[in-house]
Amino acid sequence: MHDSILTYAKSRYLWISVALLAGSLAAYIWHDPGGLPNGGTWLGYTLGTIGALLIVWLMFFGIRKRRYLNNVGTLRGWLSAHIYLGTCLILIVLLHAGFQLGWNIHTLAFLLMLIVIFSGFFGVYVYLRYPNLMTRNRESATREAMLEEVNEIDLNALALADGIDPKIHAVVLRSIENTKLGGGVWTQLRARDGSDLALDSLHKAIAAREKKQDMKTTEMPTMFAMVDFLAGRATDKQGDAMRKLIDLISRKKGLATKVARDMQYQAMMEIWLYIHVPLSFALLAALIAHIVSSFFYW
Repeated sequence: MHDSILTYAKSRYLWISVALLAGSLAAYIWHDPGGLPNGGTWLGYTLGTIGALLIVWLMFFGIRKRRYLNNVGTLRGWLSAHIYLGTCLILIVLLHAGFQLGWNIHTLAFLLMLIVIFSGFFGVYVYLRYPNLMTRNRESATREAMLEEVNEIDLNALALADGIDPKIHAVVLRSIENTKLGGGVWTQLRARDGSDLALDSLHKAIAAREKKQDMKTTEMPTMFAMVDFLAGRATDKQGDAMRKLIDLISRKKGLATKVARDMQYQAMMEIWLYIHVPLSFALLAALIAHIVSSFFYW
């Protein structure tokens, strides 16, 4: 059975985190500070040191996941520990401060920590949900293969439209230009396909041609009208080409929709890091300010 990052090694880091929290809570209940609990007691300093070391260690995960040859634990193990020990920080820091918060640099550090942790929760949700969605969406095809097929369809559609009518060619070309796939994270989130424009125009053009053909048949005697109608349908190469073009663009629309959805899933897996990583460094700076102010100005 395949373990997820939350159940890695029989939930080893969940139990380590539970033990750490249980020990911290037991020490907090047992400790008698002789007044209101605060970060200036021996227990406050101890829990504060544990919290600070955890924050620094958690930030090393960004370095560890880029060192593929590192033999100190597996990447999945580090990530599992990162999640559970990071969550521990909420209670440990509150116990460290004796649940006393105010409008100061210390509370700023706590708030930054909460934002980083909850953005991490969103990251866990994304990494547990979106890879499965991407696999189902691709249907065993790679994104590169789908993009190659989209490009091939675009070329074939342009070649086919070129032999139909300049206006149809312009419509197909505009739909290709309106298809936006790839690029950076923000572009991926806004990925779109312009096939609907071409399909609507082609359906209208075919409807107009058929209406025109039907109007011609009503203006002629019945027998001659039927012969003319059948002959016109049999030799209507332009109409057949337009129908083939519709089939091509419909196929392109389905593929482009899959590619756009795949890119949007990928972007969702990355965009939260634009909050998580910068705020982690802001938290580190606030932590240093908290420590310096606690030792030198209190």
